[in-house]
Amino acid sequence: MTSIPDFYRGKTVLITGATGFMGKVLLEKLLRSCPGIKTVYVLVRPKAGQKPQERVAEMMSCKLFDRVREEQPQCPEKLIAVSSELTQPELDLSKEDQDTLIDCVEILFHCAATVRFNETLRDAMQLNVIATQQLLFLAQKMKKLEVFIHVSTAYANCNRKHIEEVVYAPPVDPKKLIESLGWMEDGLVNDITPKLIGDRPNTYTYTKALAEYIVQQEGSKLNIAIVRPSIVGASWKEPFPGWIDNFNGPSGLFIAAGKGILRTMRASNNAVADLIPVDVVVNTTVAAAWYSGVNRYSRPKNIIVYNCTTGGTNPFHWGEVEYHVISTFKRNPLEQAFRRPNVNLTSNHLLYHYWIAVSHKAPALLYDIYLRITGRSPRCLTLMFGSCIGQNTWKTIVWERKSMFSMKKCQDSLQPGST
Repeated sequence: MTSIPDFYRGKTVLITGATGFMGKVLLEKLLRSCPGIKTVYVLVRPKAGQKPQERVAEMMSCKLFDRVREEQPQCPEKLIAVSSELTQPELDLSKEDQDTLIDCVEILFHCAATVRFNETLRDAMQLNVIATQQLLFLAQKMKKLEVFIHVSTAYANCNRKHIEEVVYAPPVDPKKLIESLGWMEDGLVNDITPKLIGDRPNTYTYTKALAEYIVQQEGSKLNIAIVRPSIVGASWKEPFPGWIDNFNGPSGLFIAAGKGILRTMRASNNAVADLIPVDVVVNTTVAAAWYSGVNRYSRPKNIIVYNCTTGGTNPFHWGEVEYHVISTFKRNPLEQAFRRPNVNLTSNHLLYHYWIAVSHKAPALLYDIYLRITGRSPRCLTLMFGSCIGQNTWKTIVWERKSMFSMKKCQDSLQPGST
């Protein structure tokens, strides 16, 4: 079977979400580990007065790409930024750019998504579902496309106790919902959101489930694989241990705990913290495209789905996370910490709110009074309140969320169901 670097040799790749956390690591991995890759197109929107080319050049100058720049000084020449806005019709691509992508792209990685748990349903649908649909329409026109990889989430079906590596039928038809959003006012959409998402915890997991179904329905003629990572965290090994560039997800909670801002969380110590390093997810994604590509003429009728998780083989519980986070920050305290780090997890509703009042709100209020007296702007209560809001968006994951992800036996280098 063709090796992974040989498979990507001479190939033209398109990546959405390349400026995001996982997208950056995917881009770095492809450039470094598959040096024979021909061209990588990245869809980037103008932002803060920067053109797409300028944003990509700035991204390539960060520490993440130090190793690939040293080993392959010419790699930036393979990278082409394409101006695009995924929330606009036809992805806001120019006719010239559309024609170029249709003629050249052979492998497509769709990583772009909004990962905010408290996103409005309209905005989450626009980026996670409608943009995916628009990208599939474009992919169907691509003359040389071999593989379409859709990055989803293991929590797309978190309302199930056991999650197989299949695409589940959603609670509503995504196409009908898209049509309804066209005439509904924002107030009405917000009013019906709780009813629509049902037993799913937020609009993120709900829309990612709808996106998977859209991929299945609209991409029936394409060679597609879906990768479902769980909670993506800092890198394990590549390009170096511990790389992360944002405070989204668990990293924000860890830093808040290290600063002494976060002191209590409503969570179960025994719940599995299904954390997965970003480089493991990226390696799975790159290998999934390779496997689907080399087997494209004998691919199964159903979409191949990979649950990229750790809880089934190497469970790590939130009680253990609490211990290691606190012990680490006590040995290596952060600069300008608000107070000594100390976090307690509790599943008791009354006890949780007691500690919120005692450990969060009261100290913050006193410190804000001190800031006012000394002529400075109060900020601590707002900071503490933000910490509480942040952990509330996580409680559906860390508090008695014990969904199991299927782990099928790996029979070859990468078979459907491997993790």
